[in-house]
Amino acid sequence: MGGRIVIKLGGNLITDKRKQKALDIGAIESVSDVIADLAKAGLSIVIVHGAGSFGHILARKWKIADGANPAIIDHQIRAVEQIRSDMLELNAAIVGCLSRNGVASRSMPPSDWAKNTGEGFHGDISPFERAPSDPLPITFGDVVDSGQGDFGILSGDDLMLRLSTELSNVTHSIFLLGDAPGLMDRPPKQHGAELLDSWNAEIEIESEHNAEVDVTGGIRLKVDRAGEISKVVEHVWFLDGREPSRIVDLLQTGRTIGTRILPC
Repeated sequence: MGGRIVIKLGGNLITDKRKQKALDIGAIESVSDVIADLAKAGLSIVIVHGAGSFGHILARKWKIADGANPAIIDHQIRAVEQIRSDMLELNAAIVGCLSRNGVASRSMPPSDWAKNTGEGFHGDISPFERAPSDPLPITFGDVVDSGQGDFGILSGDDLMLRLSTELSNVTHSIFLLGDAPGLMDRPPKQHGAELLDSWNAEIEIESEHNAEVDVTGGIRLKVDRAGEISKVVEHVWFLDGREPSRIVDLLQTGRTIGTRILPC
């Protein structure tokens, strides 16, 4: 096992998206245990995590993804401040779990270094280039400035795209889900949903975006960004974050239960 690994902890894995600031500490601890073992083995790891219920509920209420609205701007400004504070709280829980496992990490909130949204957001990612012995860098979906007096939501999936394709020697880009063993041919809760062993952009899937829960595009944005990453990175996978040992299986054998994302 060598190279650099970029891992996304989905918001629906580490929180309950239906409840305000509902942390799933058990899931965070399980994933952190595995990541700590990999870091101690000498692997260079970068972590991105979603916002889940620490960001999406307030962002949806005050339409933060739509940018500044003069009619509700005072509420929006307070919401932006609260979301950023809440995201630091969620991030601290992950940092704490890693620390208890003997792994030092470095938080890198996008609101400190990134501007604008989408896959072409502006921001210097060179600080994420690190040796395995350096603190493990962690970033996350966040509210960022977008033009004079404006703001928007920078998705963790857009962060995954740039970090996975622009950092050196990335061998694996792994998306950890909280509600499925990988990419399904239809929404996971739908009867008859089946796991896809592999996927590329030519394969149609039946997806849904629950705007009441997710303000950044849901599974469709994830597969789009993963497809772009697969053009550069050999191993791009959707895995069940509730079974984090599958990360180890993948790194050791090149295969596991999950979905491998392939270029067209």
